[in-house]
Amino acid sequence: MAEEFNEQRSEGFNLQHYLGVARRRHFHFLIPFFVGWLAVWSASWILPPRYKSSTLILVEQPTMPKDYVTPNVNDDLQERLQSITQQILSRTRLLHIIDELKLYAAERPRTSPDELIERMRKDIQIELVRDARNQITAFNVSYSARDPYVAQQVTSQLTNLFINENLEVRQQQSEDTTKFMEGQLETARQTLAAQEDKIREFKAQHVGELPEQLAPNLQILGGLQSQLQSEGDALNSARQQHVYLQSLVNQYRTLQGSSKTSDGAPLGLAAVDQELEKLKAQLADMSSHYTDRHPDVRKLKDQIVTTEKMRDQIMAGMKAKADGSAAPTQDVAAPVTAADIRDASPMVQLQGQLQANETEIANRERGIATLKAKVGEYQARLNQEPVREQQLADLTRGYDQSKANYDELLKKKTESSMATSMELLQQGERFRILDPPSLPLKPDFPDRLKFCGMGLGIGLALGAAVAGAFEMADDRAYSEAEIKGLLPVPVISEIPVIVTSADEQVSKRKTWLGWAVAGFVAVTILIGSAFSYLHG
Repeated sequence: MAEEFNEQRSEGFNLQHYLGVARRRHFHFLIPFFVGWLAVWSASWILPPRYKSSTLILVEQPTMPKDYVTPNVNDDLQERLQSITQQILSRTRLLHIIDELKLYAAERPRTSPDELIERMRKDIQIELVRDARNQITAFNVSYSARDPYVAQQVTSQLTNLFINENLEVRQQQSEDTTKFMEGQLETARQTLAAQEDKIREFKAQHVGELPEQLAPNLQILGGLQSQLQSEGDALNSARQQHVYLQSLVNQYRTLQGSSKTSDGAPLGLAAVDQELEKLKAQLADMSSHYTDRHPDVRKLKDQIVTTEKMRDQIMAGMKAKADGSAAPTQDVAAPVTAADIRDASPMVQLQGQLQANETEIANRERGIATLKAKVGEYQARLNQEPVREQQLADLTRGYDQSKANYDELLKKKTESSMATSMELLQQGERFRILDPPSLPLKPDFPDRLKFCGMGLGIGLALGAAVAGAFEMADDRAYSEAEIKGLLPVPVISEIPVIVTSADEQVSKRKTWLGWAVAGFVAVTILIGSAFSYLHG
């Protein structure tokens, strides 16, 4: 029957039924509700309080524009913060702070240093602050401790560590970058010097065969060829002069005879006249092309003068001979000597000129040989020029690459040195305390007002569970509807409840007691909540 009664109760939502349950089970609800709230609220005052000190550190951008000085450190602030955080939260740093401030004094006897470090790491919180572009602009550093002053001191030390470590990290990275660039620059300088030495040695070994000497070599070769042509022409002229002088000598030697030409003139005189006319014709021809200061013109004039003197001497000799044959016979010794001197004078001059001509021919031949050697030398240089050009191009290509690498490294090293100077002057990106470490006046844990709300929830759940349990365990019927639902036949008549005065008094006392308990619970919870809010 109880199961049928419970099933009937569970059908639908009956407000009167639940109001009746509340009237009957209000003590079963209020007492567990109050006990649950009181337990949680009391726990908030029993648990040791922990105070949280926080500070806000602003990330300031470099004061020097990047267009003027480019930083030479890692630009990823998040990675640098992670690296700095790992260094600050290292075992050595945290143990130093624990020993200096005598943290966790109560736990030290029974806790190992590693456990203390792990606990301190849990008490430290670092939160990044980002802007709308998801860039880190600041970060919070906080520390929780049972003493608010200790929390403030630890937070202050952590803040100083972050600021100093950032400066040291940036300066160290900047100096390392500059040292690295200096090392690379020195290596590039040595490579460039080696390339310069190779080019210098190559140019010293192949002087005159280099590409930049092509134009001077061509000009010198052209001059040598012109000089060789001039010397060749001069040699030909000297050889012609030699033939001419040799013929004059031979002809003059025949003058000792009395042989004459068909017209009665001496044979030698006719040859001289013929040669003189030839020389004059050549002089007229060369004068139309060259000036009087030209060497060939001057030489022809000298030859004409010499030939004319020779002709005059021959004529004088012939006249002297004619006079000697017509005159009376004189002493043999004196006329012969004078005639011999006069006859011998042209011969001496011709032999001197012939000897000078032979010397000139020898000098010309030696000069031509020298010029031909020089021409061959410069032609060999010109032939070697394409080979030397290719070899020099190979050397120059390596030199140009080394020079470009050296110039680029020199530029980067200069920029890195400027960036290092900027970091040493603390003009780069740095951390600045925006909000100093706070001195907490209220504990961060436990949040007593929050615990009060949690107690209300736990009390409500506990009171509902206890009241529901008692209601489910009770199999009595408390309303006419429940009784009618239990009877298999319709109800013909009802007997009203007979209430005595004693029952009324008992009912009133229960009602007043219930309201008093409810009021006490409500007032107590309100007072506890207000106290938690004011003194939490």
